[in-house]
Amino acid sequence: MGIAFTFPGQGSQAIGMGKDLAQAFPEAQAVFDEVDDALGQNLSALMWEGQIEELTLTANAQPALMAVSLAAIRAMEAGGFTMADTVFCVAGHSLGEYSALAAAGSISIADTARLLRIRGNAMQEAVPAGEGAMAAIIGLEQDAVNDICVQTSKAGGLCQIANDNGGGQLVISGSRLAVEAAVTLAGDRGAKRALLLPVSAPFHSVLMQPAAEAMRNALENATINRPSVPLICNVLAEPVEDPEKIVDLLIKQVTGQVRWRETVLWFASKGVTQAYEIGAGKVLTGLARRIDRSISGTAINSPQDIENFLNH
Repeated sequence: MGIAFTFPGQGSQAIGMGKDLAQAFPEAQAVFDEVDDALGQNLSALMWEGQIEELTLTANAQPALMAVSLAAIRAMEAGGFTMADTVFCVAGHSLGEYSALAAAGSISIADTARLLRIRGNAMQEAVPAGEGAMAAIIGLEQDAVNDICVQTSKAGGLCQIANDNGGGQLVISGSRLAVEAAVTLAGDRGAKRALLLPVSAPFHSVLMQPAAEAMRNALENATINRPSVPLICNVLAEPVEDPEKIVDLLIKQVTGQVRWRETVLWFASKGVTQAYEIGAGKVLTGLARRIDRSISGTAINSPQDIENFLNH
């Protein structure tokens, strides 16, 4: 049975996430301590006792979600699990790509936390507040949504597909006026739903180019090793293992499309039958089921989940 590990992106955060892992496993607590030290911030206190509005800030949510994923990985490793012996490949949704690389030993936890803090700040600062937007379009084919993006971009501004999440859900991103126009046009063209998302910036659009440049500088100063198993990258939906190529694709990912539907279909084409979502929430587990029913999805985010996995 082929196994893939997937790692969640922004939107899966919740107050209290990871606390039960820290209480049950010293190795998990050590991850939260390492992230706190790397950032010079008591992020774990915010995660467990803070306000959701502060945790949801991009610069906090990104390293926090990574910390939960890696806490689960370290707890599993303490129980005898080894990535290279068990897992066929890893993949992560947007920021989750960094979690996947850390889990596969490509980037240290401390460096990953610092990179995600830089990424979160840079993405937030790339576009003035209120000038960008994102929207979910449900029930239209990708070609139809692409055409809508082209039409609304011609009228002024910019609009492009940011995420192909599968199950008929596409997310568009760009300048606010163009995205709002695209939402209206999608409704006119028969979308089941077309709605603006409560996000603070137009992620995964070319408007994020300043953030891409910030990540270029940050990644060039980070140590990136060959991962223990291949990463199926967001930008290509193909495996990558070469550290130089990983850096290049992480830079491109800031402005590029998250090709999640194609990633899951790649899993299926290579005989993966089980996708474990490591970390907070169950978003990717639900998407996997909708994209290809031959893949069984399971979330691992509690001590009981880890025990079940290790005893499987």
